[in-house]
Amino acid sequence: MSILHCRGYSYIVASTPKSLLLLVFLIGLSFSHAADAAIVKMSNSGLCHPPQSSWYERTKNYQAFASLEACLVSGGKLPKGISRASLKRPQELSSQRQDYERSAFGHGWDDVDGDCQDSRAEALISTSTTQVRFADKKRCRVVTGRWISPFTNRVIQNAGHIDIDHVVPLAWAWHHGANQWPKDKREQFANDPVNLWPVELSLNRSKGAQGPDQWLPPAGQCGYVARFLRLVKQYNLKPSRQEAAWIKSFITQCRS
Repeated sequence: MSILHCRGYSYIVASTPKSLLLLVFLIGLSFSHAADAAIVKMSNSGLCHPPQSSWYERTKNYQAFASLEACLVSGGKLPKGISRASLKRPQELSSQRQDYERSAFGHGWDDVDGDCQDSRAEALISTSTTQVRFADKKRCRVVTGRWISPFTNRVIQNAGHIDIDHVVPLAWAWHHGANQWPKDKREQFANDPVNLWPVELSLNRSKGAQGPDQWLPPAGQCGYVARFLRLVKQYNLKPSRQEAAWIKSFITQCRS
């Protein structure tokens, strides 16, 4: 019996054929996980999609690279909306988010007028292009309608497939001035219809708490950034100098 160390794992190996076969399987599995975690996908159009790209999961035909640098050196380019600087910031943002809590913006969706339709339901009702259908006669929970996702221009008819996106993420707002607001203003911001968009579950979760300099939707990018900027100005949020410069440059490109 012996101990083998491989890629941070230690394997106790017995000297039998079955044990050796198991060892080969485990080593292969560890290499597979390591490779999956590091893969950067170069699409057929030559774009290098790291895991942070909103197109990462959709890119099925690609050449795999072990790092972003290797993909770029081979002639690839970063997709629109992603920069090297933005990719270096996740760890920094992660540590910042430790002091953010969703409850600072209220506990879930608010029902200000007490009609049993909370902010999610009202956002679904107001943005559906057809009359919505409710779960029961109480007319509280929306189950079907017809929504056109501003992130993809695709039609969604099942409300269960929709996330209500905060155009300006709550955690982003918290770190750009909302932490200084009174709680009632934070609750107003979290339930402001202008800040609520019905979008695909996967894309909303891919976006997370990132600003537009780090993440952009596959479609409607100019409208998305314009609305983001509108809300930033309306609530007097304070983007960094780098973020403000990026937004200004992007809006200028949209107008040209």
